[in-house]
Amino acid sequence: MKSLFSFLVFCILALPASAQSSDARLATLPQAKDYVQKRSSSYDRSGANADAREIAPGATLTLLDADGPAVVSHIWTTIASPDPNHLKALVLRMYWDGESTPSAEAPIGDFYGLGLGDYFLYESIPLSVGSRQALNCYFPMPFEKHGRITVTNEGSQKTDAFYFNIDYRVYAKPLPADQLYFHAQYRQATPAQGWTSQWKENGDPAVNNRKNLNGDGNYVWMEAAGRGHFVGVAMSILQNQDGWWGEGDDMFFVDGEALPSINGTGSEDYFLGAWGFGDHGFSYGLYGAPVKGDEKAGSRTSVYRFHLDSPITFTKSLRATIEHGHANHRSDNFFSVAYWYQTEPHAPFPALPPLEQRVPKLFAVGGPGNTGK
Repeated sequence: MKSLFSFLVFCILALPASAQSSDARLATLPQAKDYVQKRSSSYDRSGANADAREIAPGATLTLLDADGPAVVSHIWTTIASPDPNHLKALVLRMYWDGESTPSAEAPIGDFYGLGLGDYFLYESIPLSVGSRQALNCYFPMPFEKHGRITVTNEGSQKTDAFYFNIDYRVYAKPLPADQLYFHAQYRQATPAQGWTSQWKENGDPAVNNRKNLNGDGNYVWMEAAGRGHFVGVAMSILQNQDGWWGEGDDMFFVDGEALPSINGTGSEDYFLGAWGFGDHGFSYGLYGAPVKGDEKAGSRTSVYRFHLDSPITFTKSLRATIEHGHANHRSDNFFSVAYWYQTEPHAPFPALPPLEQRVPKLFAVGGPGNTGK
């Protein structure tokens, strides 16, 4: 029990101050720490001031290559690139304990919640974008034997400057036997094809009376096999059609369920807003819609929800989904990264779409506000 308690303590301490009360963090400061603090950084090894790294087209930069037992507690990066699509072109991957396929794989912008390829400022507990393109991640990432984090430039232009600092804690003793590994999976649907384009508004009777009990056609955030818990999702939407994109329920299928044991009441409800998020964006520790577009074709919205208060557990499998419109009648573009912890090995990830498909663009899908047939 002592080792488990210690593990929980350092996972808590790996989170920023906003993840817990100030008193709680201050109360733990006098306690002796049983780790050695390390950092993997892009700093200039010569002692000069050339602290950034270039990434040529097709090249891979290794950000972390470290032995365990250890826990990554914080990742900071910032990027200077002439490529307007560099947030989609640079792909972040994480490998734990010598695995051949990554446990985390996503375009770097999507990983940090910037799913439409543009920068904006926001603050949540595990992820934040600070002043002028400063990308921060506080998800604790334990590994027993070895941790490797890379960034690959899949674009056609060189990244002029990629700065990074990765803070991690090295332990003399093995991590608890019941540790789980951090995972992050990118998905997109361009478009999330609706079952009809013959509607004028979301409330049409043909739409509202459509039944969807088993999630047929839902947008899938992630599918996992093993034991673990789901901790959240960041999602961005580029609307192909007019009206409110969020007439869709979240549905979680735990351990092979045919019907979801967790079923929501609407997209903005899952992301802990209400009534279409009102007329402006917002961001809080566990939820937010920092970018909130108008209800018309071409509008852009970014949202997030983190279940740090009560992760969604599974012992065999999890399928996390959300409708795109009521019973999936809408055909907007969805981009997302789901975050969870689980045992290894993990199930195969879907193939990452090529860059030209990751860059957001409108599609002719028909329906309100769309010129498609």
